[in-house]
Amino acid sequence: MRAGVWAAAARRTWRQGLRGVRAAGRVAWPPDTVGRRRTVRVAAAACALALLPYAWVWTAADDRLRSPAEAPRTDVAVVFGAGLWDGEPSPYLARRLDTAAALYADGRVRVVLVTGDNSREEYDEPDAMRAYLVERGVPGSRIVSDYAGFDTWDSCTRAKRIFGVDEAVLISQGFHVRRAVALCEEAGIASYGVAATGDRHDAVWYYGVVRETLAAGKAGLDALFEPDPHFLGPREKGVEQALAAE
Repeated sequence: MRAGVWAAAARRTWRQGLRGVRAAGRVAWPPDTVGRRRTVRVAAAACALALLPYAWVWTAADDRLRSPAEAPRTDVAVVFGAGLWDGEPSPYLARRLDTAAALYADGRVRVVLVTGDNSREEYDEPDAMRAYLVERGVPGSRIVSDYAGFDTWDSCTRAKRIFGVDEAVLISQGFHVRRAVALCEEAGIASYGVAATGDRHDAVWYYGVVRETLAAGKAGLDALFEPDPHFLGPREKGVEQALAAE
């Protein structure tokens, strides 16, 4: 039944596109019924193939999501960067950090690993995230910074290979946290996703939802080929030392 729906949608899309192409005189509708059916089947198969990575992301994280109140007690929380505004965490990033601070205050996590982009001197997500958390009561000795979390896969694989994280609560927006869980699981981290609280479903939110559909394709390739992060570097003991701190 689902295949029939996809085929019908592909048929409609093909016909709509064909009208514009015909008007420009660039191509003609396949001349016979067999050709038309073949074209529709190819389009339907392409649509299904394109959606496979998104389906994988969705199902891989389906039983790993928790509310903040249900988050398991775990040594490490990982907060993914989400942009700065005039050097301060963007509203979306601030809500991720607020959620992390609440989990720390509740005793559900012991250390917060902030991972983000510091590829240029004037843009430093991890330090801005650290300062925000300290202002909200998280001791600096309990915050570890990853300055080379350039994308979700880099953040996940570096958390495992550089910082030695084996289990973590991952904090991000609801539209992103599933992909984070799927990729961190592939990187070897037993992960639980917690969606940041307080978000409004505004234009930025819906843009994030659409972007995730496209980003799932890259996530599938990362999981398949497991590339090294953009910057690997030596092993760091920041998480280990933070856990040992009194």
